[in-house]
Amino acid sequence: MTVYFLRHGQTQGNLERRYIGSTDEPLCPQGRRALDGILAPAADALYVSPMLRCRETAAALYPGMEANILPGLRETDFGTFEGQTYDELKDNPAYCAWLDAAGEIPPPGGEGKAAVRHRVLNAFLSAVEGHGEEERLAFVVHGGTIMTLLEALEDSRQFYRWQAPNGGGFRCRWQNGALSEVEEL
Repeated sequence: MTVYFLRHGQTQGNLERRYIGSTDEPLCPQGRRALDGILAPAADALYVSPMLRCRETAAALYPGMEANILPGLRETDFGTFEGQTYDELKDNPAYCAWLDAAGEIPPPGGEGKAAVRHRVLNAFLSAVEGHGEEERLAFVVHGGTIMTLLEALEDSRQFYRWQAPNGGGFRCRWQNGALSEVEEL
């Protein structure tokens, strides 16, 4: 099966380099315009995070196609770090500890990496179940969701290798419980 992971278009929080996980913000005007030039890969089924920015991106890239909304595909909840930038947080001891632990400990009031991995993997596995080998599935999700899935299901096991720009993403093969043949879109 061919799987496409597409990151949502740009938001104001993305422009300002803020931690925007559970904040349900829309695409910004620049983000909407940038999506106009993107030719989305053909898909037989479309799976989307429930966050507004992903729903708007899916509607722009796949107009008229039914979007299957999966709550488990949402972005990490950054807790008290939500809406802030690195510069605003860099002197916060809890933030420094979170960075030092590579996200394995949760931010205050937020989700740790293991909880996110569990949630996102369950949502992905439920989505691919029952689809045939020749089908093409598109997932319009978040950067952190994409990185989590590829780290968990692709051989390199490297989280930061899979950073996608807004409106960008990856094409993969899903077979035998793993993602392979990963190509940047």
